[in-house]
Amino acid sequence: MFILYNTLARKKQVFKPIGNTVTMYTCGLTVYDYAHIGNLRSFLFEDLLKRTLLLNGFKVKHVQNFTDVGHLVSDSDEGEDKMEVGATREKKTAWEIADFYINAFKEDFKALRMKEPDHWVRATDHIREMIELVKKIEEKGYTYLTEDGVYFNTLRMKGYGKLARLKAKGLKAGARVEMKGKRAPTDFALWKCSPLDRKRDMEWASPWCTGFPGWHIECSAMAIKYLGETIDIHCGGVDHIPVHHTNEIAQSETATGKKFANYWMHNEFMLVDGKKMSKSLGNFYTLKDITSKGFPPTAFRYLCLSVHYRSQMNFTLDSLRDAENAVKSINDFVFRLGQTRQENGTTHEMRHSIPRSKKIESALKNAKEDFMKSINNDLDTPNALAALFKLMKTVNKEIDSGKADRKSADAVREFFNDVNEIFDIFEKEEKPLTPEEKKLIDLRESFRHQKDFKAADEIREQLKGKGIILEDTPEGIRWRRIMKDGAKV
Repeated sequence: MFILYNTLARKKQVFKPIGNTVTMYTCGLTVYDYAHIGNLRSFLFEDLLKRTLLLNGFKVKHVQNFTDVGHLVSDSDEGEDKMEVGATREKKTAWEIADFYINAFKEDFKALRMKEPDHWVRATDHIREMIELVKKIEEKGYTYLTEDGVYFNTLRMKGYGKLARLKAKGLKAGARVEMKGKRAPTDFALWKCSPLDRKRDMEWASPWCTGFPGWHIECSAMAIKYLGETIDIHCGGVDHIPVHHTNEIAQSETATGKKFANYWMHNEFMLVDGKKMSKSLGNFYTLKDITSKGFPPTAFRYLCLSVHYRSQMNFTLDSLRDAENAVKSINDFVFRLGQTRQENGTTHEMRHSIPRSKKIESALKNAKEDFMKSINNDLDTPNALAALFKLMKTVNKEIDSGKADRKSADAVREFFNDVNEIFDIFEKEEKPLTPEEKKLIDLRESFRHQKDFKAADEIREQLKGKGIILEDTPEGIRWRRIMKDGAKV
C-alpha cells in the first residue's frame, strides 16, 4: 500500500492511479539563471517520488517543463518577464539565456543522479496549445480583456482557491497587488499584451494582441497535451500552492470540465543557516558552489533525503559535511560487503567457511520491512535511512567477529542495491581491479614493507589518477573507485 499526502485533501491517502501508467507533471525551472539548492531540493523530492512509484511496480509517464517565457518577477502579473531580466543582465537575447540555463540545469540534474522525465517541454514550443486553451476558457465566458491582456475571472468560478483554501470573494488588493483593470485581486493573466513602445524578444500574434502567455496557462497546456485532461500527480514547491497551482486548477478545470489532478504534492521551503536564501545575505548556493568547496553532489542528494520532503530544511555547510560522511559510511559498508578473501591477504572481510549468520538474516528481514513501510508512508526517508543504519550496525559487528559468510553478505548487498534504486548514492557494483592495477597495489605494498614511502606515495598518486583511492587499514589495503571528474562516488 502506497500512501501519499495530498495537499488538496489535506491528509494522507492511499494512492490509486487512473490507469495502468501513472501520469506525473512536475513544475520545472524558470531558466533565466542557475538553479539554486532550494530549486534542486524540489526536483530531488520529485525524483524520489518517481523512483518509489517504480519500485512499487507502477509504470510512470513523467513530464517536466522549462518556463522560458511569461514568468514575471512578482510571480503574479506585474513586473518584467524574468527571461527579459536575465537577457538584460547578460546582454544576450532571451532565447540565448534560455538555451544556456536549460543546458546548465540538465548538467545539475545529471550530477545529482536524477532520472530524466519522459518529456522535457519548453513553454515556447507550445504557444499554439496555450492560445487554444485560452480560447476554450473565453468561449465559456470566464475571461475579460484589459489594456494589458486577457484575464481569468476568478469570481465566476465556483470553488476557486480550493487547493490553497482561498476565497476570492471579499479579498482586497494589497500593497503588492496592482489592479490595472482587474476585477478582483485574484484574477490572473492568461495572455499578456506586449508593450506598445518596444518589441520583446519573445512575442507572438494572438486573437487578442501580440504578446506572450501567462505563466500559469503554460503548465496547464503542456500537462493536458502530454498527459491528458486529468492527471494522477502534480508536484511543486509549497510556494506554488496559493497562486500558480491554484490558477492552474482554475483554468484547466474551466476549459475541460474535468478534475485537473487527483493528487497534489508539495515540498517545503529550504532555509540556509536558518534564514531565507538571498544573494544579498551571502547565503545563496548553486550546486556548482557546493562542488567547488569539495563536496560531491551525492552529499547534497543525501542531505535532502535525510529530511522529510514536507519538513522545512535548514541547509548548513556542517550539515552537508555530515551528509558527506554518511554517504562515505554507506559506501564503505557496501564496499566491505563486496570484499572477499584474496590470495595476497590484503582484503579478507568475509569468512566463507562459517554458516549463514542468523543475526544478519533476522536484521535483514526487519530492515526490509521497516524500509518499505517507511518509504511507502508518504516517502518517510528519515525512518527509511534509520532502518539502513540499524542493519549496517548489526552486519558490521558480525563481520568484525568473523561470523559473516559470503551468502549473508550477498543478501545484504542485494537489498542495498534495491535501496539504491531509490536513493542512488552509491555504485551498485565495484568494477574489479585489472591485472595492471592489482600489480601496482602489490608493488606499493612491497615498497611500504621496505619503508620506501616516497615510491609508495608515487604509486598511490598514480592509482588516484586512474580513479582508484587506497586506504591503509588494520585489516590491510582497501581500495575504492572514484568518478572520473574526481568527485567521490
